[in-house]
Amino acid sequence: MNLAPPHGHSSRSHVDSPGPDEGKPAGPDVRRRNNVTVTGRQDGPVLLLAHGFGCDQNLWRLLVPLLAEDFRLVLFDYVGSGGSDPSAWSERRYHALEGYAADVLDVCEELDLRDATFVGHSVSAMVGVLAAAEEPQRFSRLVMVAPSPRYIDEDGYRGGFSADDIGELLESLESNYLGWSAATAPMIMGNADRPELGQELTASFCATDPEMARVFARTTFLSDSREDLGTVTVPTLVLECEQDVIAPREVGAYVNAAIPGSRLVTLEATGHCPQLSAPQATAAAITDFMEAVR
Repeated sequence: MNLAPPHGHSSRSHVDSPGPDEGKPAGPDVRRRNNVTVTGRQDGPVLLLAHGFGCDQNLWRLLVPLLAEDFRLVLFDYVGSGGSDPSAWSERRYHALEGYAADVLDVCEELDLRDATFVGHSVSAMVGVLAAAEEPQRFSRLVMVAPSPRYIDEDGYRGGFSADDIGELLESLESNYLGWSAATAPMIMGNADRPELGQELTASFCATDPEMARVFARTTFLSDSREDLGTVTVPTLVLECEQDVIAPREVGAYVNAAIPGSRLVTLEATGHCPQLSAPQATAAAITDFMEAVR
């Protein structure tokens, strides 16, 4: 699957791993840095909603009213996305998924969250796995929405893309980010009969700083988190769509098999963002899981 429109030349700089506290502000600054929003039933079970690449918390907007009556909802933007503080961004911190997991744990610490349910879309599903391994007391369940632990095919594993596909995707993104966004977002969203959905995702992509998007894209599409799936010890729901060019059905089956006791639910939905294309079905699956695993 090739998602790259015509492209030009680009290069990648080497960066070191972030330190554990790099980029971490003190106190309420975390709320400003990550544009934290808390809504819903304040005494309800906590759902921590984490967006994926090129998105922000607004992509949960159709899900929020469906869950707010029963759950306390915590939404945020990763640094470099949405309404976050761009001055807090550094390539050193965010060149690896651990940097995004650090954002999650900073938010948890700021709000003193324990036994929360982490709901991660796309690459954020793997960010949640890393965060739960680092501070397991914070999370009692995981909900993985259209997850993928590795996007590149390998012998015995289908991620949906060849190494050349990903190389072309990243090169195109880096040479013309706005053009790449306009061409690629509708394909990711799917649902060609509902073009407004693709337009919304395109707008979200285009609102992201190109340099920050470049780093997040490489972090996302070159990641391999398959071994991390074995660290999951909490009840886990894996949500997949019937058709998804980013996370094909084989990926959902792989994640389900790699996490003992996890539940795999296939939504009657297409595209990579069921929280937008099928919010009622997505909310119902999450609610059913929460009721079944108390």
